[in-house]
Amino acid sequence: MKRIFKLVLITALTGSLLMISSCSEDFLVKEPPGTLAGSVMASPEGVEGILIGAYSTLQGRSRFAGAMATDWTYGGAASDDCCKGYSPGDVIDYRAVERYECYPSFPYMRERWRDCYDGVSRTNQVLVFLWAAQEGARPLTVSRALEVEAEAKFLRAWFHFKANRIFEKIPYIKTETELGDLKPEEVPNEDEGWDEIEADLQFAIDNLPTTHPLGEVGRATKYAAMAVKAHAHMMQGEFSQAKILLDAIISGGEFSLVSNYYDNYDMTHENNEESIFEIQAATSESNHSSILIAGPSMHQSGPAGLGWGFYQPSQNLFEAFQVDADGLPVLNVANRDPLENDMGIASSATFVPTNHLLDPRVDWTISRRGINYLGWGISEGKSWIREQSYCGPYMTKKYMHLYSEKSLNSYGRGFDNGKNYRAYRLAHILLWRAEIAVEDNELDKARLLVNQVRDRAKGSNVVMGHVTTYKFDGSPITIDWNQPAANYKVEPYPPGHQAFSSQVEARKAVRMEIRLEFATEGHRFFDLRRWGIADEVLNAYIAQDVKFMPYMNGAVYNPTQDDYWPLPQDQIDFQKGILKQDSSYLNHP
Repeated sequence: MKRIFKLVLITALTGSLLMISSCSEDFLVKEPPGTLAGSVMASPEGVEGILIGAYSTLQGRSRFAGAMATDWTYGGAASDDCCKGYSPGDVIDYRAVERYECYPSFPYMRERWRDCYDGVSRTNQVLVFLWAAQEGARPLTVSRALEVEAEAKFLRAWFHFKANRIFEKIPYIKTETELGDLKPEEVPNEDEGWDEIEADLQFAIDNLPTTHPLGEVGRATKYAAMAVKAHAHMMQGEFSQAKILLDAIISGGEFSLVSNYYDNYDMTHENNEESIFEIQAATSESNHSSILIAGPSMHQSGPAGLGWGFYQPSQNLFEAFQVDADGLPVLNVANRDPLENDMGIASSATFVPTNHLLDPRVDWTISRRGINYLGWGISEGKSWIREQSYCGPYMTKKYMHLYSEKSLNSYGRGFDNGKNYRAYRLAHILLWRAEIAVEDNELDKARLLVNQVRDRAKGSNVVMGHVTTYKFDGSPITIDWNQPAANYKVEPYPPGHQAFSSQVEARKAVRMEIRLEFATEGHRFFDLRRWGIADEVLNAYIAQDVKFMPYMNGAVYNPTQDDYWPLPQDQIDFQKGILKQDSSYLNHP
């Protein structure tokens, strides 16, 4: 069974939903939307149904402010990877995230908090009904009960992890049974919640199988819990603890890099041998469960104009994909060549795309003029861009489905496609392990780990179709489908290369590989923050790319305030004296 997120299963058990109408103290203990009340849930069928409901919350409810599955708002558009993309005045609240001007009263904070704690509430309800079922006349088998508890605690850790990526200190909400004398609404936000996140993940590691429970892809496994716990340690700079988990995943031999890079993004190779944990999506004739970023990030115009034209890659990101004559990245920004772009050039006017050597992953990541857009046609540049003068000449590709996959999206026009999000795959594990090798001064080990990812890029399919039509005025387009679309080259680092001659240089090489491999996937801001370089990188990016994004004029990233976002003020008011605001935002409305 490819997809396990069928919300109709939950509602069919009783045909009723419980809705939360507003945030309040008992939000933390109310049954969330889509869950069922009463003794009907204290049964194997009820427990399994509400667990599926908890999984469905991985996608979140809010496309923009919540951004739960992909973190495209906070991890992508708040970084140097992308901007949101606008017509002036449209979804203007998003601009505050990009300009680092969010305050406690800002509505995006409320929505992210709601989506995180919706998920927490659902997972706690799973545990409550599970334990009730085990005391009843029809309990789950002992082995399945342990698995359900482990799945629920994996998800509970996940949702708290999603909260602490945004809010520096969070309340870790458990069931009333676990909290004892302390009520859920009385739990303070005294720290980041790492100890509790790690404890729930360790329970999952100890009790989940290495294969998907019930044989259903999308459910958490032991390896998924290990990957998330390793990520938690990486975020804290706890490299020795992360290394144990990463080595266990690698040596377990359960995962391998797929031979073709884009197999990690198309719909026909989902849940493949590289994937450790995927957030599932599906469409049917009457329903869908989408990752929510899909439609917003699709082109608004052109033959693939199914979406809203948001989430546009930056010139900074495009230029990061350039390589030298040896097929290796240019690690120092100052040494990169400026690459041609069609900013301000009409589609009907002549523009010749750069012939600079590029890493081929660029055209599986960025939609740009003169390059085949996933089989939908050759991008014509400005006429395909929603508002080029406001956010630049590029669009993302990783969330759009191939033209050949149209039939797999049977709901509506394809706006909410059924494309999964690969939250963790083996490439994450290898590159995190390379980071640790650098910190351990095992520089050649780091080089070899990075080279596994680069060798895969070298052997992958490239975007084909060399276009020699340089203006799109309605005349026929000349394409040589037997030639690569651009001048591609990627090679592994040879022994003794300068990039791995010192820890300082090796850090640059590993961090660059992480950016290239996972560009636009919602990780970049959080990586810059944990590396301690967000200040220098983001302010330099704004200075470089402001000509593509005029609304960023005057924006400044302040590391003492902007490293985290404020808790929502209405939640502070509801839990007065319990939750404490980030000290950086005490003087803001």
